[in-house]
Amino acid sequence: MSSPTRVPAKPRRLALRAAWTLVGVLFIASFWGLDLEWAKLWELPSDVWHYFGLMFSDPDWSKLPEALFQTWRSVSMAWVGALVGVVLATLLGIPAAEGVGPIWVRLPLRWMFAVIRAVPEVIIAIILLTVTGLTPFTGALALAIGGIGTHAKWTYETIEATPTGTGEAVKAAGGNRMQMVRWGLWPSASPELMSLGLYRFEINVRTSAILGLIGVGGIGDMLTAYTQFREWGVVGMLIIVVIVVTMTIDAISGRIRRRIMEGAKSRDLDRIV
Repeated sequence: MSSPTRVPAKPRRLALRAAWTLVGVLFIASFWGLDLEWAKLWELPSDVWHYFGLMFSDPDWSKLPEALFQTWRSVSMAWVGALVGVVLATLLGIPAAEGVGPIWVRLPLRWMFAVIRAVPEVIIAIILLTVTGLTPFTGALALAIGGIGTHAKWTYETIEATPTGTGEAVKAAGGNRMQMVRWGLWPSASPELMSLGLYRFEINVRTSAILGLIGVGGIGDMLTAYTQFREWGVVGMLIIVVIVVTMTIDAISGRIRRRIMEGAKSRDLDRIV
């Protein structure tokens, strides 16, 4: 005798409708809180086109040498911030990984990373201004501290995703925790961590331009000054320089990151063969 066929239960749509209603209410409330002037909103496309014409119809290239020097400052801030931040984040992120550090070490470290991630680099730079002043070093230090929160999270997540077989073999052979990390986990995780370090540098290049807006130097500082004086030809030239330099760094860094990861895959295949 065949068992009776069970009719599937009807999906509960009440919770889904309530969620969509809540999203709609929040969306409308967000617009309401912005105090938008709808008449100006309709004029926004024509205004944007007007200022685009002022900036890019005839860029002022007379300030190009200064722009390149300030761009170099921004890239230097990004590089120093990435280098210091990645080194510190790696040293702190490894013991925060499950299976590496004890829970009384992991939890405080992860809580600290979460707190750092909650504070934008601009706020960190403003806090540091009282100690270090308006210097590019302030920007580099803010980028280093701000990068620790995100990169440390990437580090311990990468360590946790690494196959544990080699690390367990090192422990079975009598290795201590440091030897397990050095010889069991690091060889497999290092290519991805190096790739993430370069990605951190790419992020810092963009963020360094924003930090310049508060006066720590770099191309953002120059962009703010000429925007306030409404010298749109210079502003257009600066934007072109920022776009070209950022895209060039992204392209070079992307090729290096792909090379690192492809090399890691090749080494893994060689081990299998």
